[in-house]
Amino acid sequence: MMKSYTITVNGNVYDVTVEEGQSGAPSAAPAARTAAPKAAPKQAAAPAGAQGSVKVAAPMQGKILKVNVQQGSAVKKGDVLLILEAMKMENEISAPQDGTIATVECAAGDSVETGKVLVSMN
Repeated sequence: MMKSYTITVNGNVYDVTVEEGQSGAPSAAPAARTAAPKAAPKQAAAPAGAQGSVKVAAPMQGKILKVNVQQGSAVKKGDVLLILEAMKMENEISAPQDGTIATVECAAGDSVETGKVLVSMN
């Protein structure tokens, strides 16, 4: 079974496809491939209430424990936007770049699926 993931490393976005082994765990087989980095989205002003050009999505299924930002907040690359609990671990979801929060699309206590947009920013 093949699973596709979008991974951000040092601001570069990669689409990765992983083939699961027979034990159900991802295999280290050469079947895993990495696409070229996507171009970073350009920053643009968005009308109030509209989604920003940079979307921060849930990297995994989990529960939002804490939201540290609100619409209009200025953030720096690496600032913790929110805390996502998954498999009994608290994961910090950080800003991928400097910018301003355009929308916050989750709240503490929300259950989220992988890929759900949590915050958008410009």
